[in-house]
Amino acid sequence: MTETAKSFKAGFVNIVGNPNVGKSTLINGFMGEKLSIVTPKMQTTRHRILGFLTQENYQIVFSDTPGIVQPNNELQNRMLAYSFSALEDADVLLYVTDIEDVGRVNDDFVKKANNLSIPLLLVINKIDIRKPDEIEQAKIFWQQKFPDAEIFEVSALQGKGTDKLFQRILEVLPYHPPYFPEDELSDKSERFFVSEIIREKILLNYYEEVPYSVEVQVEEFKEKEDITVIKTKIFVLRESQKNIIIGRKGEMIKKLGMQARKDIEKFLGVKVYLELFVKVRKGWRDDENTLKKFGYFE
Repeated sequence: MTETAKSFKAGFVNIVGNPNVGKSTLINGFMGEKLSIVTPKMQTTRHRILGFLTQENYQIVFSDTPGIVQPNNELQNRMLAYSFSALEDADVLLYVTDIEDVGRVNDDFVKKANNLSIPLLLVINKIDIRKPDEIEQAKIFWQQKFPDAEIFEVSALQGKGTDKLFQRILEVLPYHPPYFPEDELSDKSERFFVSEIIREKILLNYYEEVPYSVEVQVEEFKEKEDITVIKTKIFVLRESQKNIIIGRKGEMIKKLGMQARKDIEKFLGVKVYLELFVKVRKGWRDDENTLKKFGYFE
């Protein structure tokens, strides 16, 4: 082992848990960047997203994964596969939960996690809106499920308890040279983050099944001298969903475009011209070829 390897720490800290427990909020707080989109709705995260936090003597590779779901279609099968894949290369595993999560357990996932010979940090989130006795009951429940886990109580939204958790991550991180260049922040491209920003606005503006029937693909990304031109397609399952996305006289898609463009310009740091097109692709959530095109078989 080189002298650098003896003094430098680096490893994969993989974050898993059920939907809507605040995983993405936690990782965004650690990164100091909006790596993953955040909404109050279930199944917001669909892909496995890596974020690289590099400092003078450590590099933490945070891995945000979709929530652990019971699959109802091939898309959700792929999402669950991302969660299980996080068990394969983890140096540290963060299992995030909250009070309402008690009882929602994928026993197969728990069994595999308990068989790992790596530090397991169980994070009870949202303590700012829970009573002490509820937190204590949750601790008892999860300690039974993960006997070897260290338990941390946090509020990812308010940053309570996260410093202590982060310090523990650094303590158990293995000594290793950095895995990625220090100027890189993620394994995902600008196109990916643009599509995620648009999908976040869809999740926030539309209801019932519509947001879960949508996939966003960037078709054109041209950087010009004074503006970046971005053209995207929003895929839906049915014609009726296309009409909902567009809205009466195009009012909804105009609103969607304005909100998305504002955040994209902030993300890219440049002026953006954004075009949104809506296209019906029946059955895309169960079509493997389409899912491959959309990047779900990476």
